[in-house]
Amino acid sequence: MSDPFRWLEDPDSPETTAWVVGQNAQSEGFLSAIPQRADIKTRLTELWNYERYSPPARYGEWCIFSRNDGLQNQAVVFKTRDLEAEPEVLLDPNTWSSDGTAALAAMSISEDGRYLAYARSQSGSDWMTWRVREIATGTDLPDEVPWSKFSSAAWAHDNSGFYYSGYTPPADGNLYTAENRHHRVLFHALSSNKMSSETISPEIASELIFETPAHDDWLFSAVVTDDGRYLVITQSQGTNRESRVFLQDLHVPDAPILPWLDHCDASYSVVANDADLFFVLTDKDAPRSRLVAIRRDAPDAADWTTVIAEGPGTDVLASVARVGDQWVVIWRTDAHERVCIHTLTGQVDRKVPLPALGAIVSWSARRAQPDVFLAFSSFTYPTTILRHVLETGVTTTWRQPTVAFDPQDFETTQVFYPSKDGTRIPAFIVHRRGLVKDGSHRTYLYGYGGFDISLTPAFSPALIAWMERGGVFVQANLRGGGEYGQAWHDAGRLRNKQNVFDDFIAAAEYLIRERYTSTSRLAIGGGSNGGLLVGACLTQRPELFGAAVPAVGVLDMLRFHLFTIGWAWTSDYGNPDDPADREVLLRYSPLHNIRPGTAYPATLVITADHDDRVAPAHSHKFTATLQKAQAGPAPILTRIDVKAGHGAGKPTAKLIEEKADVWAFLERVLDVRAV
Repeated sequence: MSDPFRWLEDPDSPETTAWVVGQNAQSEGFLSAIPQRADIKTRLTELWNYERYSPPARYGEWCIFSRNDGLQNQAVVFKTRDLEAEPEVLLDPNTWSSDGTAALAAMSISEDGRYLAYARSQSGSDWMTWRVREIATGTDLPDEVPWSKFSSAAWAHDNSGFYYSGYTPPADGNLYTAENRHHRVLFHALSSNKMSSETISPEIASELIFETPAHDDWLFSAVVTDDGRYLVITQSQGTNRESRVFLQDLHVPDAPILPWLDHCDASYSVVANDADLFFVLTDKDAPRSRLVAIRRDAPDAADWTTVIAEGPGTDVLASVARVGDQWVVIWRTDAHERVCIHTLTGQVDRKVPLPALGAIVSWSARRAQPDVFLAFSSFTYPTTILRHVLETGVTTTWRQPTVAFDPQDFETTQVFYPSKDGTRIPAFIVHRRGLVKDGSHRTYLYGYGGFDISLTPAFSPALIAWMERGGVFVQANLRGGGEYGQAWHDAGRLRNKQNVFDDFIAAAEYLIRERYTSTSRLAIGGGSNGGLLVGACLTQRPELFGAAVPAVGVLDMLRFHLFTIGWAWTSDYGNPDDPADREVLLRYSPLHNIRPGTAYPATLVITADHDDRVAPAHSHKFTATLQKAQAGPAPILTRIDVKAGHGAGKPTAKLIEEKADVWAFLERVLDVRAV
């Protein structure tokens, strides 16, 4: 099949570099001429300037949390022995680079609170290098552990080192496009350990623990149980929901790593254990998940005991943690969440009061803690840290930010609309209070619809800036996500993928029908898999939208599997090398469904020059092809960030600049005077 812009797949070639420079100059020329751009950026800067905290976690004598004072490019990690006392800086990523493009990608604290393993990434790359800091003194050990990716760190309880996942370096030296295969679990022995320091340098003091050479598409995550006894390795195949679990008894010298739950017939996540009794969150025979107890020596499903059953109706058991002698459970209903405390035998003891309809964006819930910290958020409720004490049942607010806007100026409504096949789809609509539905409002419709990921209400200062200027924000909960469990995911993947696009198109039609907006004032947006969503809907129904913003999108469905971790997405998309799958992919592949001589809506394609999650070639080829095919007057532009990746770790300054450009672009092309 013709692929005239394949040369753009090499991000470092002189031709691609020149193309990127030219495209950025073209888009900057357009954006700089928009008079609202400066005001939007100023207001975004004001709104972003508020304190943001992570939930504190308790390890040994220390409480560890992160805080961004507002406009810092990266959040700072703090330590304290008393959460009400002034904390000390433990780690400040802002000192790692002058422009904020070096970021903290992951961190893990040893069980006794002595050490912090922290991973640094550069310019948004998924590649991480681990280092180790002594928490009490704030000094780094000489340890440096490179070539880690898609990994956390799991400490051995004797502090001898930590387990992590990674790869061998790309053979061709191409860090940003080479395929990532043969994930492995390794153990890094600390340089402070006398035996390891005598025999091996700290930079390479890592021992291969587990790999499966015959299965280069297996991915691994390793954790150590709370009692320090077991290494639990969970294996997934690409991004499949199904998984396997392997166990190693760390109390037995040279014990082998053995398969335990190895049918790969459902998702399995070990939550906790009491000696040889393991508590596992699974969707085996429960598509909306349940918590089961499984003895180590009796892994067959017939021998399991259900501790917390699958919820009624459409409730999804989203997450579970053992805190003391109780279960803290997050339940998801119609894409928003509630928190309940259950007894060890599974009964509901109480609900944890939440401030509004919203969701838990992160939490700190450890068995050794007397409390659980919940980061609660909603569209107009800035992320607030709640503390719930298990013994007393009392919930208090630990940190609540002050943001320069009045939440009472806005309102959120959840609606349900029919998709093409009649399926009932939920969506949240947020706007200024008292909005008159006359079809005149600029509207930004956002979605994702894939990989079992749920879109729940969450605060963003960018959305406030959009709505203050009269915009409407809509978040549609499409099939392919995890909002309603396994069946909802399956209904939007593989040969059912068109359902996702139909759901999104139906949302647009609903908004127009209900007079929130009109075609000329309706924009669609989404990132990554959501970029695919936007690209597919843009090419299938170009007359329905006034603008489109596909960000870091998967847009070439015939070659996505050839770059970095793209092969893993065949679980949701299918395999382009399979003729039957290829036929399905071709029907919706955005790149291959651009039609010359078609009037496409105004489009701003967003990517980064060295995104190593979704290669920028997707966006580059789509942009070039769309520009060549455009028969209408609307601009087709691309914004290519430099020293940036897929989005993780992006500094605050870059976030503000990008959102200012997107909102300015949409205000210009959705100008109400043009209707």
